[in-house]
Parts: sequence; structure tokens; C-alpha cells
Amino acid sequence: MASGKSVFKVEGGKLLKISLEHSGCAISSVKIAGDFFLHPEEAVGLIEEGLEGTPLDENTLKNKIEAIVKENSLQLFGFAPADLARAIMMAVKQ
Repeated sequence: MASGKSVFKVEGGKLLKISLEHSGCAISSVKIAGDFFLHPEEAVGLIEEGLEGTPLDENTLKNKIEAIVKENSLQLFGFAPADLARAIMMAVKQ
């Protein structure tokens, strides 16, 4: 099991902090923090849980995050699914 962390400042937006555990090819667990906003507030947990088992590929992650947002009618403020996918991939490379 490998782990990584990243801090990513979204251009014109907010700060994303990622703590990641992975098998090298898929997410085992991820924690998302930062100065962004989600509605409802517990939505970050839905995203974290929804990403478990997702392959470590930026486009796959972006699509999965978009699906979680849509399925749960979540609102993201200060970042987009692509930004979160990029931050996760940065944690893999750390």
C-alpha cells in the first residue's frame, strides 16, 4: 500500500489538500480538505467514499467525480471535478 499527499491551488479558486492511500493502480482511501465549499457540507464524505476502488487515471477520476456530483445533486464552489482529479493524481506522484 502506498500513500501520498498534495496541495493544489485551483487557478482563480480554492485550495485542495489530498491525503491518499492507493494500491498503485486504484484508490484505497482518500481524504479531501481545503478552503473550498460543497453543498451539502457532508458531500465531501460522499465523494471520498465514492472514489474508493477507482483506477488512478486522471480522466477516469474526473468522470467518476462528475457522476458522484450529478447523482447526489452536489454543488461545488471554488473548484471543478477536473481540479480534484488533478490534485489526486499529484498525490500519487508524491
